[in-house]
Amino acid sequence: MKRFHFKHFSLYHDRSTMKVGTDAVLLGAWVALKPTDWVLDVGTGCGILPLMLAQRGIAKVHAVDLDEASAIEASENFQASQWDRQLFAFHADVRKFTMQCAYDLIISNPPFFVNSFKCDADRRNQARHTDSSLTFGELIAAVKRLLKPDGRFVVVLPLRESQEFIPLAEQQNLFVYSKENIIPVEGKEPNRVNLEFRYGKPETVASSELIIRRVDGSFTDAYDRVVADFYLG
Repeated sequence: MKRFHFKHFSLYHDRSTMKVGTDAVLLGAWVALKPTDWVLDVGTGCGILPLMLAQRGIAKVHAVDLDEASAIEASENFQASQWDRQLFAFHADVRKFTMQCAYDLIISNPPFFVNSFKCDADRRNQARHTDSSLTFGELIAAVKRLLKPDGRFVVVLPLRESQEFIPLAEQQNLFVYSKENIIPVEGKEPNRVNLEFRYGKPETVASSELIIRRVDGSFTDAYDRVVADFYLG
């Protein structure tokens, strides 16, 4: 088993349904935080988002995953980190998950491929396809049940799927307050979007974009700045 090394923590991700990836790293770097935040990470996988948020200084993270092996691996990664007293992993279905507290922030890199081609591995299907595990509507319902009235819900989605997700959230009075379009290569269209939802419709939506690579394949200066506190080198 090989560990993936960041500047301030390392983690195993070979047993988790979802590995360390760009989507999670950019979401964890983008989300606005308060030091007092109590956070819920839905579909934590190997636990990368809680570890990134702990590095950035949040108070506590509860991380849930429907896949038992992922939850165990996340827990082991937390215990091996310097933030082991702040991070807690649960093998749980967020649709049934309950705590005595509500959360200031709920974050998720969720299953997002709707009615698309499935691979053969059931665990990976569960992690990647909404019709195999957690639907968008079920995720939003869980957020509404677990989020504080003044809380924030942050998620990364493919641009196409976000156009389905946003109206579903609005039906539950959760509206986009800020968004970041992720462009894989300069000159291309966005393929991912980071979204922050809150209760009540805002007067304006803060919007930005991040280009990952130049046409020649090199990383942009903007991307390097975003990941500088996390990636080695």
